[in-house]
Amino acid sequence: MEEVTILVYFVPDNLSGFSFEEDFKMKKQRTTKWIVTVAMIATLSAIMTIPAFPLPFLLPGFYKLDFSEVPVMIGAFALGPVAGIAIEAIKSVLNYLVNGTISAGVGEVAMFLIGVSYIVPATLIYYRHTTKKTALIGLLVGSVSMVITASLLNAYLLLPAYSLALNIPIDVIVGMGTAINPAIDSLAMFILLAVVPFNLIKVVSISVLVALIYKRVSGVIKSKDVEEPYEEVLD
Repeated sequence: MEEVTILVYFVPDNLSGFSFEEDFKMKKQRTTKWIVTVAMIATLSAIMTIPAFPLPFLLPGFYKLDFSEVPVMIGAFALGPVAGIAIEAIKSVLNYLVNGTISAGVGEVAMFLIGVSYIVPATLIYYRHTTKKTALIGLLVGSVSMVITASLLNAYLLLPAYSLALNIPIDVIVGMGTAINPAIDSLAMFILLAVVPFNLIKVVSISVLVALIYKRVSGVIKSKDVEEPYEEVLD
């Protein structure tokens, strides 16, 4: 007689009632909600670039202060660094499409890089241990990173781009700074005495606002349907 081998498959108890199709649908829904949430925050951030105002006691009028990084940082804290980068990118594109550009897009790229230099270090530090302390340390490190990045990009990318776009020699732009502060007599001093203080004011203001309102709005953003819940911070 021929031997017949019978294979018996056992399904573990913890898989009873499990549906791969339902799991796929849940993941698809979470991904869709993540994309929608990121897009909504980016749109809000782009809108917040419109009410911008200069600081004439520091810099020429084409430097303007806005608070569009506040929703970007809140979104990054709530959803993670990848979401933060995506929000910053969409905001930059929307700003380019709505407000146009005077630097062939160079200024917008630089602004994206400056924003990323702020949100990524802050978010990575916060996500190592999601506590109030690490959130504040992250904001501090991100602020320092942003000021350094903004200074370098202004010196080697932004100012040359504006000079070319506006057909104004960099020396003339430096001269605009000299008219505000006589101590500004070179590009290096323009960066040190104008660009650095401007970005310090900007990033400190943004960080304070994020610390004050994050707790109040994060519950609206964070959801099991969008991302895994994280420990509440900034109580």
